[in-house]
Amino acid sequence: MKSFVVSFHQEDHVDSMQIQKLNEEEFNKAIAGGTRPLFELDTNFGLLLFFDAADEDGAISHMMLQYEEGHEEASACYSFRMEDFYEFMALYLYDMQFSEESEEEDGEGEEEYSPIHHLAHILFHITEEARDIEV
Repeated sequence: MKSFVVSFHQEDHVDSMQIQKLNEEEFNKAIAGGTRPLFELDTNFGLLLFFDAADEDGAISHMMLQYEEGHEEASACYSFRMEDFYEFMALYLYDMQFSEESEEEDGEGEEEYSPIHHLAHILFHITEEARDIEV
């Protein structure tokens, strides 16, 4: 497991995050007690699956798998602090409400920068920072 810190742009309004990138063995240990899929996000840099998992001792991890287009195997697995993972879930859930409200409005034009866009932007920073980290 390799830990790394991602710092964001000031205009992102997100504090820096410490993240772990796991190898396959670490991933298998972290999910030995079971997983609970939570949500997924399809982006231009891959399909991202969010879930929590328990190891054999019941320790909970908050994780994301990244699948790049054209690959059946995950290209990366990340583990987050609960506070950061909660922020991702909050943005995802808030976007559901935001999208419903936007659909009710009849205005046509450019797509507004929504919470899901902000989430994708944050996750892009994370995956780019981790691209060259070997586990």
